Amino acid sequence: MSEHVTTSEASEPTRRDFLYLTTGMAGAVGAVAVAWPFIDQMRPDASTLALASIEVDVASLEPGMSLTVKWRGKPVFIRNRTPEEVQAAADVQLSELKDPIARNANLPADAPATGADRSGGQGKENWIVMIGTCTHLGCVPLGQAGEYNGWFCPCHGSVYDTAGRIRKGPAPQNLAIPTFSFVSDTKIKIG
Repeated sequence: MSEHVTTSEASEPTRRDFLYLTTGMAGAVGAVAVAWPFIDQMRPDASTLALASIEVDVASLEPGMSLTVKWRGKPVFIRNRTPEEVQAAADVQLSELKDPIARNANLPADAPATGADRSGGQGKENWIVMIGTCTHLGCVPLGQAGEYNGWFCPCHGSVYDTAGRIRKGPAPQNLAIPTFSFVSDTKIKIG
């Protein structure tokens, strides 16, 4: 004998279907409740989020003066370059550079390392903002030093010019420029 099941009997949920569904939902809620503390602990704490961006008042920096601030645990060099330093950076041919890429987070990744592309932008060419760690081994270079009167890393002899471009020594890249903008004429926001 064969059993014949009608479509009306097959489509009606049974008590067993209900129990399977509620047990599965309870298991999913329980898994999320167990996993949430592990997921939540991976979020950065408030002190880290506070360092995501900083504002620096540069009103007191006259041409030729520098300031070093700390951002995300790294030193950041801010320099108000003199007209002579801006011109010296502009006069350098890209073919003379060890690293012809700007390494400026504010520009496309393939932007050339011209004096203008390494600066604060249109109308702010005198300003330069760079992460102050040598691209060789992460040492902190000395400012207004070296053959090009830019930055000099005494640890291994890397020499950077007034635009933070590597000119001599073992460092493979120019000093990195973080994302920054001018909030006003006297305030720079980094990050």
